[in-house]
Amino acid sequence: MTSEAASHLPRHGRRQMHLGAFLLESGHHVAAWRHPDVPPRAGLDLALYQRLAREAEAACLDAIFLADSVATESGPGAERLSRSTRFEPLTLLSALAAGTSRIGLVSTVTTSYNEPYTVARQLLSLDHLSAGRVGWNLVTSDNANEAGNFGRDAHLAHGDRYARAREFLDVVQGLWDSWDDDALLDDRAAGLYCDPDQRHTLDHAGAQFRVRGPLNVPRSPQGQPVIAQAGASEPGLQLAAASAELVFTAQPTRERAQAFYTDLKSRAQAQGRSRDALKILPGAYVVVAPTRAEAEDRQAQLQSLVHRDTALGLLSRMIGNIDLRGLDWDAPLPELPLTDSGQRSRQQLLTRLGQEDGLTLGQLAMKIAGGRGHLSVIGSVSEVADVLQDWFEHGAADGFNLMPPLLPTGFEAITRLLVPELQRRGLFRTRYEGSTLREHLGLARPASRYPAATLAKESA
Repeated sequence: MTSEAASHLPRHGRRQMHLGAFLLESGHHVAAWRHPDVPPRAGLDLALYQRLAREAEAACLDAIFLADSVATESGPGAERLSRSTRFEPLTLLSALAAGTSRIGLVSTVTTSYNEPYTVARQLLSLDHLSAGRVGWNLVTSDNANEAGNFGRDAHLAHGDRYARAREFLDVVQGLWDSWDDDALLDDRAAGLYCDPDQRHTLDHAGAQFRVRGPLNVPRSPQGQPVIAQAGASEPGLQLAAASAELVFTAQPTRERAQAFYTDLKSRAQAQGRSRDALKILPGAYVVVAPTRAEAEDRQAQLQSLVHRDTALGLLSRMIGNIDLRGLDWDAPLPELPLTDSGQRSRQQLLTRLGQEDGLTLGQLAMKIAGGRGHLSVIGSVSEVADVLQDWFEHGAADGFNLMPPLLPTGFEAITRLLVPELQRRGLFRTRYEGSTLREHLGLARPASRYPAATLAKESA
C-alpha cells in the first residue's frame, strides 16, 4: 500500500465504504409519488429536504447528491411523472447548507447549457457558504428538450457535447484558481485588502469559450470543489479518467461493475493519476426491511402503482430519448438506432439487459421502474449488507450512491437499518473525521495551477 493510499484510510486502518444519498423527487421508484407514505408534492417540499439532509448527516454519509435537468419531462407518460417539476439544485443545496455542518453537497450542473464563469462562481460561492462541502457532477445533458430553452433548434450532438464539456471544465478549474489561498490580506493598517501578485487572470481563448477572469470569489476552503462525473460512453470515460474525482455509474451486476472499476482505475493511472484519486460509487436502488418478505412486499406495492404509460415513458427517456409508443408491449425490444441526444452508455446497458434476460418491452419497462438499470437490492438488512460488502470487497466499488425507493420512509430504512449494520461490520464510519467533502472522500487538496506567487513568498 502506498503512503498516499494509507493516508486516506480511517484511523483504525481498515478501508471503508463511501456512501452518498441520491435524493430524487418523491424517491427513485417511478411511481413513488403515488405511495401513501410520500407527502404531496414531495419534490417541492423544503422542510422534507431539510429533514432528509439532517438524517443523512446523522448517519455520517459522505454527501447528498441532487440530479438536475433544465427542461420539463414532455415525452410519453410525462403527465404521470412527479419529476416534471423540481427545484434548481444549487438553490436548494444553499438552503440545506445552512441547516447542516458536515454532509457533502453534490449538485448536477450541465455544461451544455451554461457558461463557465457563472457555474464557477455559483459552485465556489456555495463551497464557501458550506465551509468546503461542495461537489460538482459535470454532465453533458441527455434531455433533448433542454435545447429549446436556450435558443437552439436541436440538441447538441454527443461528440460536440463532450468537446464543450472538456473545455468548460478546464475554464472553471482555471477560474477557481484565480486567487491564491492567502491572497486576501485584509491589512487594515496598510490599507491593503489583497496581494495583487496572488490574483491571476485566466485569459482563456479556446474553441468553445473566451473567458478573461479572474473570478470574484476567493479560493475554496478545500482547494477546489470535488469533480464528479457519470458518463460511461467512451468520451465520458476519457473525461472521467483525466479529471473526475468521484464517479457515479449504473452497473446491474458485480461482474460488469468489476470490469468498469478496473478499466476506469487503469485509465486514470495511464493519465498519471493515483488509483485512489478517483472514487467509484455505483448507484444502488435499495429496498431494505427487517425481513426479506417485508422488503418484497414494499417493492410489490410500488410496482402495483406503475401505470403502463409511465413505465414506457421512463424506458423511452432512459434508452436514448426514443419514443417507444406503438411497439408491442409483449414482444422483445427491437433493434434501436444509436442515440445522439441521450445517454449512449445507458442505451447499451438497457438493451443488453433486455436481450440477456429475454425480456419483452413491457417486462424491461417494469424491471427498471425503480433502479433504471442500476444495481437493485431488495431484502433484509443482512441480505442487502451482504451484497454491498461483496461488491466493495471484490473490486467493484469504493462505495455506493444509495437510491431510496421513496421519501422519506425508504431513506429512513436505509439510514436506520442498513447503515448501522454496515457500521457494525466495520465497513462504514461511525463519526466524521473531517469537515470538508474532500476529507470525507479521502481526496487530496489540489494545488493551484499558479504556484509562482506562493513559491516566491516561501523563498523570501
